[in-house]
Amino acid sequence: MKTIKDMNLENKKVLIRCDFNVPMKEGKISDDTRITAALPTIKYCLDQNAKVILFSHLGRVKEESDLAKNNLAPVAKRLEELLGQKVTFVEKTRGEELENAINNMNNKDIILVQNTRYEDLDGKKESKNDSELGAYWASLGDVFVNDAFGTIHRAHASNVGIASHLDSCIGFLIEKELNALKELDNPTHPFVVVLGGAKVADKIGVIENLVTKADKILIGGGMAFTFLKAEGYEIGKSLLDEENLEFCKNILKDYKDKIILPVDVAVTTEYSENEPYKTKDITEMNENEQGLDIGPKTVELFESYLKEASIAVWNGPLGVYEFEKYKKGTDELLKFVVDNNVKIILGGGDIVAAASLAGYKDKVYHASTGGGATLEYLEGKTLPGLEAIK
Repeated sequence: MKTIKDMNLENKKVLIRCDFNVPMKEGKISDDTRITAALPTIKYCLDQNAKVILFSHLGRVKEESDLAKNNLAPVAKRLEELLGQKVTFVEKTRGEELENAINNMNNKDIILVQNTRYEDLDGKKESKNDSELGAYWASLGDVFVNDAFGTIHRAHASNVGIASHLDSCIGFLIEKELNALKELDNPTHPFVVVLGGAKVADKIGVIENLVTKADKILIGGGMAFTFLKAEGYEIGKSLLDEENLEFCKNILKDYKDKIILPVDVAVTTEYSENEPYKTKDITEMNENEQGLDIGPKTVELFESYLKEASIAVWNGPLGVYEFEKYKKGTDELLKFVVDNNVKIILGGGDIVAAASLAGYKDKVYHASTGGGATLEYLEGKTLPGLEAIK
């Protein structure tokens, strides 16, 4: 696959698809991680004497009222601060204003185009990869660099659409992500997988793809209770994915030695931050209780496998992370992998957010910037944004 270093960018108009889908609070950026992650590719293009035109989405745009809160203007301002140079923000996604701004560029100038999903107001043209829109955006540049790992599992006009009309490559961020994830294609052993989150349904593809490769799959979070139910345990009012109970029974039957379930859990009678909780062995839960986190014995059990791991991957928190008291299992295991230098890849989304909150994100081997993209890679699926690079 062509990377940015394979391209001649001198004097070229370089279109870069970034992922500036940053969290916003009251019109201000609350976490600029995704912006800083894009800087190496942007700076490299500037060093190559290119004209840089940036594309990104922000949030979802379904109706007129979504436009203001998903305007990329604050991103342009933050980019200026981080790069120490002017970033021209064009408030339109197409038309004369955008074309004139690009035609008037000098080498080393930067333009940020308005949120690509503004085009979704008109028949979801961005999200449905409208061929005319992709061709139009491609006509604005000479070279296309896809550096938005977070959207490579989607076929949109701003990634697949542009790439199908222009000489294309991947940027440094996608290259870094793929280099880390490729280590899981033929992993060194012992290879340990940690899965959490609420629903079994979200992880079936990952389990099916990794169960033959992995030495152990450690399961926590809400999804663990469907597995425990499949084993015949009383799970009370805990989360149950009834539709996938049979899947859990079958996978446990076929790979009982590989799949490790919690041995104790934090239980309470109400789904609430304020309700008191107890730690109980899984044999002791009653019908009025629900489990909201793994317990200390389970943390120790999981640590014993991770300590021996040659490489590990972790997707999804192990408790209800929104509630302070049920962060404990996730935070303790994160601390363990950092303190013991476990070579672990955090598979994007909620587990990376949890690691960031706990101060561990920059201390692990690799924290992925893609949620859905990482999950689909782990499922062994084809990623359209990569397939389109030619």
